[in-house]
Amino acid sequence: MDVFLTALPTILKAMAMGAVPILLASLGELFSERAGLVNIGLEGIMAVGAFVGFAVAKMSGNLWVGLVVAMVAGVLVNMLYAFCTVTLRSDQVVTSMAINILAPAIALFGYNLFVGNNTANATGSQMASLAIPGLADIPFVGNALFNQTPVAYLAFLFVPVVAWFFKRFRAGLSFRSVGENPQAAETLGINVIGIKYVACVLCGALAAAGGAFLTLCYTPIYTDGIVMGRGFIALATLIFGRWNAYGVLAASLLFGFFDGTSVALQAQFQAAPVMFFKMIPYIFTIVALIFFGLRNAGPKASGKPYMREQR
Repeated sequence: MDVFLTALPTILKAMAMGAVPILLASLGELFSERAGLVNIGLEGIMAVGAFVGFAVAKMSGNLWVGLVVAMVAGVLVNMLYAFCTVTLRSDQVVTSMAINILAPAIALFGYNLFVGNNTANATGSQMASLAIPGLADIPFVGNALFNQTPVAYLAFLFVPVVAWFFKRFRAGLSFRSVGENPQAAETLGINVIGIKYVACVLCGALAAAGGAFLTLCYTPIYTDGIVMGRGFIALATLIFGRWNAYGVLAASLLFGFFDGTSVALQAQFQAAPVMFFKMIPYIFTIVALIFFGLRNAGPKASGKPYMREQR
């Protein structure tokens, strides 16, 4: 028990940091699936966001510029998915898997060109944490939860905005109707194709922001495989969170907790193989999918190509 209490601040700090990229990618996928689009290419989009954010921040000297350009790059990559699935009506799973193959390869190729023989380009800058006065001094949890980077705060504050959008805004209700019954939504005057493209823009931007967080806030370097399956964990988080913004937040924090626990265990048992502890979040992902994957089917039209002539 004493060991756990000693490690608790470390676990909570790692939990909050580890939850942010998953949360951002999950919220992006929430927009996508609410519009009837299943995009399992989050892993690839996050990889592009991670590299572009790292490279642009290094060249410009401004981490925020790196984040914005990374989000634009994520949108551009996801437009390929949008064109194939919305306009050409290709299979959504197959197309997004192609993104997962293509995008990380592009990111690695760009990184090799960017670094080359110049090892000074291999390390960038890391965004400083911003402590909230008063709250950061709370024992155990203060420094862990209220001494985060501005991007982390924005990610958590974005959750109630998304929840309010889908529940109260007409545009949010349009998203939901497109994901449930696009033909009926079309008869009500909703631009189904437009909604789907907007969803792809938001999904690409948020997933890329999650990837950029890894190289701008989590660590100041880019390495091949830095995303480490977080895109797939984000998909599981959306299912576990029942396609709800607050549920996604809770699930992201839960996955982040297991990630933080693995970090604490690595420090406590240094003689044990590192990969043994790194398996913990992914094992929990599999367990969560087993118990929640079949119970929650999500939006009814999710994953189905929309054909305007069908009734």
